[in-house]
Amino acid sequence: MNELDCVRLTQSFEDLAAGAEGTIVLKYNENDFEVEFFDASKETIGVYTISKGYLELTVPYAASTKPSESR
Repeated sequence: MNELDCVRLTQSFEDLAAGAEGTIVLKYNENDFEVEFFDASKETIGVYTISKGYLELTVPYAASTKPSESR
């Protein structure tokens, strides 16, 4: 996982429910990240320092920036 990857919580963490979605805004090391979580309206819920064990990658940043292949 890297900065700007989209992630989802696999289990509850502090006041966040499992399934909450967010974006990695800072990678401290291979196991610890600063993640900004969003609600269904894409409003920021909060920014949390969280370990990799609570997260699953949903969309890698590089995949979300590839240009469309339609011609």
